[in-house]
Amino acid sequence: MSVITQVLIGIIGVLHLYIMGLEMFLWKTAYGRKTFKMSEEKAAITAVLAKNQGLYNGFLAFGLLGSLFLEDPTSKRQVQIFLLGCVSIAGIYGSITTKEKSILLIQGLPALIALFLRQLNI
Repeated sequence: MSVITQVLIGIIGVLHLYIMGLEMFLWKTAYGRKTFKMSEEKAAITAVLAKNQGLYNGFLAFGLLGSLFLEDPTSKRQVQIFLLGCVSIAGIYGSITTKEKSILLIQGLPALIALFLRQLNI
């Protein structure tokens, strides 16, 4: 696996740590509401759901970042392909269901590119 693919996987992992932080800790703040285009009332109503969603983003983040340290090449490849597939699907689904195309560009596209490179073992 190339350094480019490793770096891209690392960036995607860090991105999901950021998303986790937004959803779990900053959801009801002015910054969180601005990021997700929500009113104070909507943020308050959906905060518990956001914390749960953030936890899942954290699992993806820690899985992707942890996979960079796996020594067995077969395990490393399988874990990365699975997690990149999950992120890709989440990005596509999120952009369709929310009508927010930025989700596809920010979350889905980088994961699809990394998945493609990882499949080619680049």
